[in-house]
Amino acid sequence: MKQGNIKVALVGNPNAGKSTLFNALTGLRQKTGNFPGVTVEKKSGTFKLPGRSGQPETAAIIVDLPGTYSIYPKSRDETVVMDILANPAHPDFPDVVVVVVDASNLQRNLLLFTEISDLGLPCVLALNMLDVAASMNLTVNAVQLAMKLNVPVVRINARTGEGLSGLKEAVMQMAERIEKPALAYFYEPKDNEIELIADVKKIYALDNDYVALQYVCQHDNFSFLETPARVALDKLIEKHDFDENDFLAAETVARYEKIKPIVSKSVKSAGVTEQPYWTRKLDSVLLHPFWGYVTFAAVLILIFQAIFSWATYPSDLLDAGIAATIEWTKGVLPEGFLNDLITDGIMAGLGGILVFIPPIAILFALVSILEESGYMARVMVIMDKLMRKFGLNGRSVVPLISGVACAVPAIMTTRSISSRYERLLTILVTPLMSCSARLPIYTILIALVVPPTKVLGFLNIQGLVLFGLYLLGLIGALATAWILSLFIPRKEPGYFMLEMPSYKLPRWGHVAFTMYDSVKSFVFEAGKVIMAISIILWVLSSYGPGDKMEKAEAAVTASMPQASEEQINAAVSSVRLENSYAGHFGHFIEPAIKPLGYDWKIGIALLASFAAREVFVGTMATIYSISGDFEDVPTVKERLIKEKNPETGGAMFTPAVSYSLLIFYVFAMMCMSTIAVVQRETHGWKWPLIQLAYLMVLAYVSAFVVYQVLS
Repeated sequence: MKQGNIKVALVGNPNAGKSTLFNALTGLRQKTGNFPGVTVEKKSGTFKLPGRSGQPETAAIIVDLPGTYSIYPKSRDETVVMDILANPAHPDFPDVVVVVVDASNLQRNLLLFTEISDLGLPCVLALNMLDVAASMNLTVNAVQLAMKLNVPVVRINARTGEGLSGLKEAVMQMAERIEKPALAYFYEPKDNEIELIADVKKIYALDNDYVALQYVCQHDNFSFLETPARVALDKLIEKHDFDENDFLAAETVARYEKIKPIVSKSVKSAGVTEQPYWTRKLDSVLLHPFWGYVTFAAVLILIFQAIFSWATYPSDLLDAGIAATIEWTKGVLPEGFLNDLITDGIMAGLGGILVFIPPIAILFALVSILEESGYMARVMVIMDKLMRKFGLNGRSVVPLISGVACAVPAIMTTRSISSRYERLLTILVTPLMSCSARLPIYTILIALVVPPTKVLGFLNIQGLVLFGLYLLGLIGALATAWILSLFIPRKEPGYFMLEMPSYKLPRWGHVAFTMYDSVKSFVFEAGKVIMAISIILWVLSSYGPGDKMEKAEAAVTASMPQASEEQINAAVSSVRLENSYAGHFGHFIEPAIKPLGYDWKIGIALLASFAAREVFVGTMATIYSISGDFEDVPTVKERLIKEKNPETGGAMFTPAVSYSLLIFYVFAMMCMSTIAVVQRETHGWKWPLIQLAYLMVLAYVSAFVVYQVLS
């Protein structure tokens, strides 16, 4: 029995239910990170295995490896699978491999299983989607399959949790094995490969024929092999006249020849086997060349309608509650530094975080429902034809849609795109998709200038404007991709293959977890940045160089002998802010942003939001708290409504200024994390700097045009 935690690797074809099983096993006991030495995101977590003879449960660590159809990678993230499974020294090398297979398409799924089995790793076969197979008139005999494959086969339903106890028992049994079972290879090496295998096994101290063949075929992908080892393998390939393409073709044919009789013995059909009736009926509409796009647009409109309709009340309650709490705190604490820091710095920054929890939670919940139901895969298919006209393909839709949540993980998902050309284009345009960090900016500015009226009796105009901003980001991404494709040479053809899952009812527990996880990420990750910048801004806004603030305060007080105490306090707060460090920064950049309709206060928020876009609203809340132009503590929205333009005396946030800001943030790449991940994914600073430059120019010019036209 292994000492310490048992390590389990989860592998399977895309859409086999692997990630669903991972979530079911780990629940909230999971985390994300990068595989050691590789910039590919991994999910790992813990779950409990049954104890033996009255012993307590055993902790197991499970790693969800990227989905793949075989161990031969066709994209960057798939290289991780063999980089781990062929390297016992890797920290994620498993004691047991759970291979998740789709029972409704067993023959294709077993190809991956036979490859992993030939590596000599202890395997458990998790037979998933049996309900889908039954709807297609297919019956799978798990006992017969286990006898043929010589591994434990467990019937599960990853969506409902059925069979998980049996799966854990099987994993425990395989982990307790002291001796490795004798291998009956699903692929038997040919005569011309035997000598090559012997040489590789001898040089690299290997005990498995198929692992030796993987050293030959995949050594350029193995991060654990040094350059001399790769050169030596190239010499062995030349010495034995090994042709990799011929081997791969022969191996695939040989495997399917062994898989076919196993499947024919284990799977029985009763009548016609085809996709479920409702799947076929829905696909006739959702994949239609016209109605498919109409349906997708309607779904997006409904999502943005829901964000404004459902999130308005809880957001307003939070905003009012925070304002009331700040006012109460100001009255309870003694006046001075501590009072100002807590109320105008910390609590105002906190308000800029909490008030946007409802719309973010609703957005992620609705997107999760689309993914859970199987609809998102249909979106990729119908968008493929459109994507190709702009130099992209259907797989580019995945990061573009993911970009609605966050550009950082979205750019990381481009590793599934096999074409380097299409991958680069997708990376360069993904930040144009409006991420959740922009949602706080959109909602507050739209609420300022767009009335909450309805058209046709049920469509909220604010929701339509929000939909328009997201649509504008998509149009900008496609147009930019087309322009860039004219300058970036294509060196290899691209292709798009996707197996569509059947439609399913969303698992509400998973939807709730996604909503919780997104809110948690916003509050504790983006929130930390917002809070830190809010406090820094409070310091910069409360103090200034030399005695300028004190002199300005004295001058204002002397010039208002007949004014009330409230008027004097408001004027003093305003002039102190203008003469603070933050005020000096704002005035320094004001000439550059004035053509867009922005003043120095908005300039401070623009600078602060370069760290993270969502900081804009928190910054505005902090800035206008400090400017103190109002008797009572207002909500964030009220502060912006009451802000006056010092030159015109009218409202600062006019429709022209507000729409200019909205357009600026649709196109601006004001996110250091995104720049960092683009640098990492493109292995240099050339493309991130080009990306930053063209997006900032696009944002500035577009905002300038909007302001000039509307004013």
